[in-house]
Amino acid sequence: MSINRKIRTAVVGVGYLGVFHAEKYAMLPDSELVAVVDIDLERAESVAVRLGTKAFTNHCDILGMVDAVSISVPTQYHFEVAKDFLLQGIGILLEKPITTTLEEADELIRIARETGAVLQVGHLERFNPVVMALAGILKEPRFIESIRIAPFKPRGTDVNVVLDLMIHDIDIIQNLINSPIVRIDSIGAPVFTEEEDIANARIQFENGCVANVTASRISLKSERRMRIFQSDAYITLDFQNKKIAVFRKGEGEMFPGIPNVAIDQRQLEQGDVLKTEIESFLESVANGTKPVVTGEDGRRALETALLINKKL
Repeated sequence: MSINRKIRTAVVGVGYLGVFHAEKYAMLPDSELVAVVDIDLERAESVAVRLGTKAFTNHCDILGMVDAVSISVPTQYHFEVAKDFLLQGIGILLEKPITTTLEEADELIRIARETGAVLQVGHLERFNPVVMALAGILKEPRFIESIRIAPFKPRGTDVNVVLDLMIHDIDIIQNLINSPIVRIDSIGAPVFTEEEDIANARIQFENGCVANVTASRISLKSERRMRIFQSDAYITLDFQNKKIAVFRKGEGEMFPGIPNVAIDQRQLEQGDVLKTEIESFLESVANGTKPVVTGEDGRRALETALLINKKL
């Protein structure tokens, strides 16, 4: 990362996820964590004392103090908080989903474009080593199957499982396929909350690819996997354990007329995906470059998630 000066950073919303953001900013050599913000003063002060920074309860109080912020408040407050920073030309890493409506997303994108501020959306899995390892392997996927399941946790229940968990895979798949959607069928059910806690969507793309996407937040275990089928290979991704396997036609035959299978399996370094995401964000802020996950990417994922919700 080529940054010539320390970037003044802050985190707005230091609940479960925001605390991790604050810890990364505090440890990175190119970052100076100048503040944490939370409406719960006790929580903000606890994090601030531990990380050697200042605590605030109103994000507007830090507008003149920072160059870049992570915003990790409940989704319904994304727009109003993000807008205040973007209007000041301050770069933001906004947790997913980008906003609650497409109109709000469009407004944030417009402001970022006019002020030149970096607007990066927190689709964390884009920085997962297994996704990055697909470069050079992925050609023309014909069918994708993904499953993302997790035990129930109270956090994140301000939205349903599509906007909470499935949107990660929606973003990855749309980025891989890069083709318009022509049809969506979906089904889901609320179990522990008033919103859908489990859902499945079948997404058909204009280029003929089909994706079958399942997400659940009421499972007894945690699993994040994807299988990709294309003409020359079958690819499996294990996001959680950082494993990728590629199955292709090999030399010789296992049965008459049936080729052997050549298997290339790789265990990738676990790394620190959130740290990688934040480093990438800071580099975009420092150099004025396009972020890996743009506001337009966040809007596209939100639009698809809302279409899935409409069909539930």
